[in-house]
Amino acid sequence: MSIEMPNMSRRTALLGAATLGAVSALPVRAATAATLGATIAAASTGAPINPFMYGGFIEHIGDLINHSLWSEVLDDRKFFWPVNSDPVPGPPGGGNPMRNQSNKWHPTGADSTVTMDTAAPYVGTHSPVVHVSGDGAPGIGQSSLALARKAYVGRVVVAADAGVSVSATLIWGAAPDQRQTVALPASGAWSTVPLTFTCGADTKEGRLEITGTGAGTFRLGAVSLMPADNVGGFRADMIALMREMDCHLMRMPGGNFISAYDWQNTIGDPDRRPPVMDPVWHAVQPNDVGVDELLHMAQLIKAEPYWCISTGFDEPRSGAQIVEYVNGAATTEWGAKRAANGHPEPWHVKYWDVGNEMYGHWQMGHIARDQYYVKHNLFVDAMRAVDPSIYIAAPGGFADEMTTGQGIFIAGQPKVEIGSDRDWAYGMFQNCMGRFDALQTHAYPPENKHYDLETGKLVDIQQPLTEWSRGMAQRIQTMADCWEAYKKHFPELNSGKVKVFFDEWAYHFQPDLKGCLAVASGLHEFYRHTDFIEAAAYTMATGWLSFDRTNAVISATGRVFQLYNQHFGVIPVAVTGNSPVPPPKYPIGGDQPSVNTGSPTWPLDVSAALTQDRNALIVAVVNATEQPQSLKLDVQGFKSSRTGRSWRLAGQNLEAQNRVGAAPEVTIEARTFNPRAGALSLAPISVELFEFQKA
Repeated sequence: MSIEMPNMSRRTALLGAATLGAVSALPVRAATAATLGATIAAASTGAPINPFMYGGFIEHIGDLINHSLWSEVLDDRKFFWPVNSDPVPGPPGGGNPMRNQSNKWHPTGADSTVTMDTAAPYVGTHSPVVHVSGDGAPGIGQSSLALARKAYVGRVVVAADAGVSVSATLIWGAAPDQRQTVALPASGAWSTVPLTFTCGADTKEGRLEITGTGAGTFRLGAVSLMPADNVGGFRADMIALMREMDCHLMRMPGGNFISAYDWQNTIGDPDRRPPVMDPVWHAVQPNDVGVDELLHMAQLIKAEPYWCISTGFDEPRSGAQIVEYVNGAATTEWGAKRAANGHPEPWHVKYWDVGNEMYGHWQMGHIARDQYYVKHNLFVDAMRAVDPSIYIAAPGGFADEMTTGQGIFIAGQPKVEIGSDRDWAYGMFQNCMGRFDALQTHAYPPENKHYDLETGKLVDIQQPLTEWSRGMAQRIQTMADCWEAYKKHFPELNSGKVKVFFDEWAYHFQPDLKGCLAVASGLHEFYRHTDFIEAAAYTMATGWLSFDRTNAVISATGRVFQLYNQHFGVIPVAVTGNSPVPPPKYPIGGDQPSVNTGSPTWPLDVSAALTQDRNALIVAVVNATEQPQSLKLDVQGFKSSRTGRSWRLAGQNLEAQNRVGAAPEVTIEARTFNPRAGALSLAPISVELFEFQKA
């Protein structure tokens, strides 16, 4: 049968529907491991799982994209910083964990040999001028380059006086034969000279020098160096692995970054795009990985692009212009600009994220909510006037999110009540209904912390692994509680047309087996709310990989996503059991949901789904204990064959990881089992998916 209960959450339906069968009366106390049992009611189905649930999120946080997916070897290739012997300045206020340390250019000789031309720079505010006097070979160099033993290509934008000869040298070792020099033909006018090198060894201490001989000056506008096997500027190995990840939805290019982002700086000739200081993360952005590059990357990895636009410093006209640039015909004003930039065909982006966390005071351009609603409506009207077919997601700011640190704290009022002035989502429903298709929500629950509803502060708590592993799932359920409350105020939500995009979520932030248990439990909770949770984007999508500047492998986190993406079903079915989850420990609200998450099979978390053709039933079990477990299984409404397959994600300990340069410690093991044995054996700290084929 199909569950149709518009006033009941899908979670409640899936957990409760099977009670119509033989398990109508369940014991309240938890069962022992020897008697732990679950009933799978294959006829009680929920809304299908959208493939977008396996989405990812990437953001220009410092050099995250530039140093991972993008193949550029050089930093500051358009000379944001003056070329001198000074180091790269640190961010204001000290360290910033989101900012990677970047290289800069230094003179190969005395600082006096290089000056910065501010009168006629090639791009940005200044360009280096090297003064050659006949003594030595002055120039500029950049060190600490990560190089592999392979071919490299690049280019130098250069101009030189008639009496100066310019060359570029790639160095990968101290010996004379561990370098290669190529001449750079140059005249008084700017010209772009291609580079080709063959690096003879792997190194993390490579160096590129551009020097001159003779008498006079030479000027540099931009320099680039990439592996010759790059794919449209992206690393071939990273693209191959991201494609293997089969990410169905990619949210980009922000994030907080987006609120101060000028997308028009990121189109056209890459060497003419000005480098800028991103005021959000206090890092230089070369603007090389721009609109067209990111949309091309989405094509390469076969992901649906989900484009986030700025409603911070930007204005509605800009929103309309980027829609036309991306989706407009080549005969339109901005479509013609895209065509001139080498992309005559529209990108056909359907999903648009209009603003990021604009309810937050930390966002550039944050304004009061009653003013923001007006701005949102102006943006959407302008964008849909260009392309009426686009799908709009808007900043949600649900009451749970606003309470637990995402909103503006008011002393004495730590809890944001549904419908209050600080309930951003309520205001969006009230003032913008019809001008969005989905609301976004974000969740980054801290580990071993609880939000105290009396003080409004996080307090330390001690959690066993079974509880810790459900930290992300708990926050999904608090949002679901909010949704149920909103439906009472806005009955039109019961139609199911408005969805929720969990387009930023993460927990633990360590790519180890312990984190995999939490990711799996989080996915299970998403599956219990497929009636309204349409998509999720993991932060960061690059966390699916372990990488350095030249190599990459799939991380433990990537493996757990692959496990479910490749092997779990599509149509959720009801799961009941004889071991209820413990009742809430804390007052309801904030980070404490109305019911603790998981299936009634404590301490195991069980989820089940049929494949699209209904020829197989997949049962997924998370064992977030350090003991083996046995689960007696009663499958109703589905007759299985005598043989079954399973896929187990496992490692030796909770700290197990998959790292570049080391043997993988977290793997997916393919196994067989007897579906008619009546019980499943679960290894400690493991996630396993069992496939029951229809007889």
